Amino acid sequence: MTPYENFSFFIYLLIPLVPAVLLGMAGATGRARAAWVLLSTLGMLLFIAEPQSVLYQITAYLLFEWILIRLYLAYRTREAGENRAHVFYWMIFLSLLPLVVVKLNPSFIVLGFWHTVIGFLGISYLTFRTVGIIIEVRDGLIRDIRLLDFVSFVLFFPTLASGPIDRYRRFITDLHKPLNRQEYGELVIQGIDHIFRGFLYKFILAYLINKYWLDPLSHTFGFLPTVKYMYAYSFYLFFDFAGYSAFAIGVSYILGIKTPENFDKPFLSKNIKDFWNRWHISLSFWFRDYIYMRFVLDSAKKKRFKNRYTASYVGYLLLFGIMGIWHGTQLHYIVYGLYHALLMIGFDVLARKNKQRKFWGKGAGWDLLAILTTAQFVMFGFLIFSGRLG
Repeated sequence: MTPYENFSFFIYLLIPLVPAVLLGMAGATGRARAAWVLLSTLGMLLFIAEPQSVLYQITAYLLFEWILIRLYLAYRTREAGENRAHVFYWMIFLSLLPLVVVKLNPSFIVLGFWHTVIGFLGISYLTFRTVGIIIEVRDGLIRDIRLLDFVSFVLFFPTLASGPIDRYRRFITDLHKPLNRQEYGELVIQGIDHIFRGFLYKFILAYLINKYWLDPLSHTFGFLPTVKYMYAYSFYLFFDFAGYSAFAIGVSYILGIKTPENFDKPFLSKNIKDFWNRWHISLSFWFRDYIYMRFVLDSAKKKRFKNRYTASYVGYLLLFGIMGIWHGTQLHYIVYGLYHALLMIGFDVLARKNKQRKFWGKGAGWDLLAILTTAQFVMFGFLIFSGRLG
């Protein structure tokens, strides 16, 4: 069963959530709550993983990633002070390998005779978590990982299928943090608020937009219908995805985990950089911290480019190119990624020139114009993402 896809799923959610509330209101220790998070995650995984072969795939994936991380931890401990890049890159490559196989060829032949299909719902988000751990091990921020903590973090069921993407150290801090009754009660209230927001977004607004606006345009082509489709798809995508995220965050809060927010009024963004600070925040920040910033800093250290802006622009092409491919290897996903890279580069160039020539000013009127202009560029990007133009 896909999490948060229908109302029946929320009935089953009572099984892990009711005991979590009882433990929290009773002032249970962080250790007791952590044990329940683990048991709940494993129990819900048995329920979500259908057919049974998916459970085997998740188990194999988890074991594979755990072995990689333990090997890298052992290497970093044994080779104290050493930080050989090739070992790190091999670990990253191997950690990404299952996802790469799924993206490129989910159906393949094993040992020349056994045809199988690999991949399961949420493998992308699990991969982000495990790769993030390897990167932070390399940075010396993570020096040891317990197996049970690793399982709880990677398979945390509220965010298993659709994120948000959390960070290991932040998650583990919440997992073992002692909460008194008042602190936990505040989390529950915030969690319930997120869940009701999710119902509003996904089951009311996204449903109505899809039924009465988007679906009627799906088989109507031409310039004007395509423009209407662009707006309909953009709003549907936001409310559907933001609804999923609100559910995941709300359930996490009730379990005592403050999963980070994923959306912050993205259609009120004043420029494209502002948009990526508001849209799918956990993903955009993950790419920013682990790909863009590292590439730019490494380029400056090695003097890869004469102009510092060139490093930044190549970084944008790398970042959004990878982000596009992460969504899928189809051409429209790749074009979507490169489109946003060009928007980021273009805005940076204009922003620097604006300091000298003043193309735009300040004030409520300019802010409104900036919001409306940014929204058009963003929504055209969603039109590319939808595949309708291809």
